[in-house]
Parts: sequence; C-alpha cells; structure tokens
Amino acid sequence: MNKLVKIVLIVIGLVAAALWFFMPSADDPDAINSGAMNFMFIIMYILLAIAVITTVFFGLAKLVSSPASIKKALFAIGGLALVVAISYGLSSSEEAQAVVSTFENNPNLVAEESTVKTIGMGLNVFFILTLIAVGLMVFSGLKKMFVK
Repeated sequence: MNKLVKIVLIVIGLVAAALWFFMPSADDPDAINSGAMNFMFIIMYILLAIAVITTVFFGLAKLVSSPASIKKALFAIGGLALVVAISYGLSSSEEAQAVVSTFENNPNLVAEESTVKTIGMGLNVFFILTLIAVGLMVFSGLKKMFVK
C-alpha cells in the first residue's frame, strides 16, 4: 500500500511538472481558460479531496478507538457549543439594528439584522477562543516555570 501511494504521488508530481511547461504566460488575457491550467486545478481538487477524506477517516478511526477519546471529544464539542451560545448572547440586537440602519441609505448595500448578529457572534467566538488559547499558554508556561 505504501509503495502504491508513493508511485501515485510520483505520477501526479510528474504530470503537474509537465503541465507547468504548458502554462500560459501571465500576459495572456485568456490564461484562465487554458487546458493546462484547468487540469492543474483538477489535480489540486483531487489531492485536496484525498487529504480531507484520509484526515476525516483516520481522525474518526482514532476517535472511536477508545471510550476516553470519545468522552474528550464530546466535552470539547460541548465547550465549543457553550462558547457559541455565550457569543450569540453577547451579540446584541441593538448594535445589529444600528449597523442595519447605516446601510439603509445606500441601496447597493444590503444588510439584515440576523446577518449582522451572526457576524458579531463569529467575532465574539474568535475573541473568546483567542483569550482561552492565550490564557492556557500563559498558564502552561507559568506551571512549567514554577513546578519542577
């Protein structure tokens, strides 16, 4: 199996290297419609699909290998759901309505209150998870520094 994977990767690499020489110049206005360019995109999508499928497969296989790992995963998913719920609660409707009202004067820009609130929730999730990550790094560093 390992030899087969290596052979397939070598073949894909050689095909991609050969296609490199058939790439159109940067000055060509119709470069995006080139057959070599399209085939390179196809190769990229195939490799991306293989990477995603193998990552999900081996990740799930490792996850279901022991009950302890399933328990950890459920706690992590629950924690993420809690952070998302808190973030949604923190994104206020008043701020979302204020943003929507600023877009009402321009007919080219359309914003709905739910969309603005969802964006605010996403930003809050990012900030909370960043604070948690930085806090855990600081805690880990302090723990290593003082506990020996």
